[in-house]
Amino acid sequence: MKLLLSLTAALGLLLGASAQAQEPIVIKFSHVAAVDTPKGQAAALFKKRAEERTKGRVRVDVYPNSMLFKDKEELEALQIGSVQMLAPVPGKFGPAGIKEFEVFDLPYMFPNEAGLHRVTRGPLGASLLKKLEPRGFLGLSYWDAGFRILSANRPVHVPDDAKGLKIRISSSKVNQAIFKSIGAIPQTMAFSEVYQALQTGVVDGADGNMPNLYTQKQFEVQKHVTMTNHTFSGYVVVVNKAFWDKLPADIRTELNAAMKEATEYNDKVAEEDNLKAVAAIKASGKTTIYTPTPEEKALWVKAMAPVQEEMAPRIGRDLIEAVRKEANAK
Repeated sequence: MKLLLSLTAALGLLLGASAQAQEPIVIKFSHVAAVDTPKGQAAALFKKRAEERTKGRVRVDVYPNSMLFKDKEELEALQIGSVQMLAPVPGKFGPAGIKEFEVFDLPYMFPNEAGLHRVTRGPLGASLLKKLEPRGFLGLSYWDAGFRILSANRPVHVPDDAKGLKIRISSSKVNQAIFKSIGAIPQTMAFSEVYQALQTGVVDGADGNMPNLYTQKQFEVQKHVTMTNHTFSGYVVVVNKAFWDKLPADIRTELNAAMKEATEYNDKVAEEDNLKAVAAIKASGKTTIYTPTPEEKALWVKAMAPVQEEMAPRIGRDLIEAVRKEANAK
């Protein structure tokens, strides 16, 4: 009888250990955008591909729309392991002590997406990702979201039109400097709070990209959008480094492959969704979209140009020059 009990107990332990061994590795992927944005769609594709490639050994739980953490809280949540993956805007790393990423916030650094990709997909982009590691982050990829535009409750065709407007920005010293350079009053607030702030007049306008303006329905409470395209709008996909380093090597290989697929998909959808967002907002009849003339665009570039010099001591003059050179290479 004792032998039977011992065998039963041993079998129970063995089955328990086997079940435990089969439990999937869970990756909590938190982000602040809607599910139907390029970022939201790419996160969903990463989940699908990661789970397929690892044959169920990994489960990715995606939490969009600030469900878990607002954008002011998410980096700390990643550092302490409350989530394992994020896709914040590059400027978010400035307040976390990695100021070099604010180079992406500088106005008119990238003449077009080809120039941007020469940086993000080349050695410069890779060297910037390495700078995340001492802070407990590991960079996996850059995701496009077009370029940033300006929405407001009054027409803004040239920089002088923005004087005195309270403009919502993401947390970045560079973004503050950009809007101060045109006489606006920058207001830092969480992304999830922007719609209500625009609706109630707490702020007069916002700095953002077209897909977010549309999917978050911010266009419904903004009468005017100006296609300034003043800075890169995109994200850096990061994981908790300690978590990543503990993963089996074959799992990391499959996750990197899934991320490559998600990145390619994101960048394709971002381009398409920017065009769709413009068309949908125009069709709504609620918001006027204005594209500056070449002469007006020159005024925007001139007004914001001093920000690059102002931020050079903070970001690094050599880095700014290197990014500018690569972005404008022929």
